Amino acid sequence: MAKQKTIITCAVTGAIHTPTMSDALPYTYDDIAQQAIEAAEAGASILHMHARDNETGAPSVDPKDFAPFLPRIKQATDAVVNISTGGSLTLSIQDRIRPAATFSAEMCSMNMGSMNFSFHPLADRYKDEDWKFDWEKDYVANSDGNIFRNTFRDIKEAAETLAPHDIKFEHECYDVGHLYNLKFCMEIGLFKAPIFIQFVMGILGGIGADLENLVFMKKTADKLFGDSYRWSILAAGAAQIPMATSASQLGGNVRVGLEDSLFIQRGKLAVSNAQQVTKIRRLVEELGGEVATPDEAREILDLKGGDRVAF
Repeated sequence: MAKQKTIITCAVTGAIHTPTMSDALPYTYDDIAQQAIEAAEAGASILHMHARDNETGAPSVDPKDFAPFLPRIKQATDAVVNISTGGSLTLSIQDRIRPAATFSAEMCSMNMGSMNFSFHPLADRYKDEDWKFDWEKDYVANSDGNIFRNTFRDIKEAAETLAPHDIKFEHECYDVGHLYNLKFCMEIGLFKAPIFIQFVMGILGGIGADLENLVFMKKTADKLFGDSYRWSILAAGAAQIPMATSASQLGGNVRVGLEDSLFIQRGKLAVSNAQQVTKIRRLVEELGGEVATPDEAREILDLKGGDRVAF
């Protein structure tokens, strides 16, 4: 039986890192569009997109901040666009799903539970005078007081609101309990197979990024979902490339990008999203794998197609 090709997702900007942390982090509409296009050209078949304020780089879930770059990405690439339903630790689910609904994306992310999602230790790395924008320090330092809320009611509302758009969810599971939450949601009819699970590892508040945990998450998913799921891994920080490489050898798909890590190797900042995509593609191919094209990713994940989006 032929080995399934590896899907590379690139998470271009996210909502964790701030402009002070890396000059390579895109936050203007132009930079987000350009880096997304370059990541697709480097081999990413899925682009996981957040938006930011064009002037300050602050994370945004306002559709007006997605509108300037989504059509440019579609015009320049055939990549699948996956719109986040995260993007804020404080806004309601109605606010967070608005971009995916507005643009009727092929895919969107969905956290499968509430959690203490925090990145406050990053604030200790910078002096007060280092911050480029006024909002950054408090945003990072105060994340220890936030709960990323995705209750069962929130998940149900998102699933039912987006169902008419035929959007495929990327089910982000930050711990093993999120897999059981997903199983329950499937049992009550919110999601249908084949499902796509993103194992999220190394985020403070979630499961740690090590091989034993990856194997445990996969074995649990095998038990719960059998052959009715596909999976990928997202590992934060220094674990990004090592864990992605391991996942590719276990039959999984991979995610890289400046949302998840600002580095290309330990102690060296990446110059772009495309640099990370190029690196993981090279590793996958040198280890005998093949990278999926956007159309192959659509077939593997049973997506509706780029001709049915609203941008």
